[in-house]
Amino acid sequence: MNIRQDLSLIASLVPERSTALDIGCGDGSLLKILRERRGVRGYGLEIDPADVSRAVADGLSVVQGDADTDLRDYPDEAFDTVILSNSVQTLRHPERAISGAVRVGRNVIVSFPNFGHWRVRAHLALHGTMPMSRELPTPWYATENIHLCTIKDFLYLTDNFEMQVREAYRLNQGASPKRFDPSAPFWPNWRAEAALFVLSRP
Repeated sequence: MNIRQDLSLIASLVPERSTALDIGCGDGSLLKILRERRGVRGYGLEIDPADVSRAVADGLSVVQGDADTDLRDYPDEAFDTVILSNSVQTLRHPERAISGAVRVGRNVIVSFPNFGHWRVRAHLALHGTMPMSRELPTPWYATENIHLCTIKDFLYLTDNFEMQVREAYRLNQGASPKRFDPSAPFWPNWRAEAALFVLSRP
């Protein structure tokens, strides 16, 4: 089965037979992968009722909820891993959701499209319009992506909210994920179409 590159990497990073919460889980595709490949006891939080229904029909433990507000209902360190896969840029308050995830998970995995990629910069410079790509496939007026950011922007957030970056990867279509040093983000910020970070409390 072909799966999105960041989902494959996430699956490899979640410990076998552990617990995980997938925030913005959609129809539960990642939860199914984690259950089948890693024996993970997974739970999902999803705002779209149609996606919740599809996930539940597949036998997944998914509830309808809003990551901007509902994480406060979970106790500290309730899960081994909390996942925000390609979803933080769609949230009204991503800083609240990520901070909440770091509180309720021992480790947090976050992936997002990198608006600092050189093709994005070139498109803006040459055309003066918002770019569209594999990572950003919809026009600006129809997109769910309301808080686009770069790798450097994300690292500023982790510093401001005192989160520890344990691992960092740059993701590009057709290439294997490349781990990079988050203290030296200049080239990854230019070269990565998307990024994935593993976070924890300090």
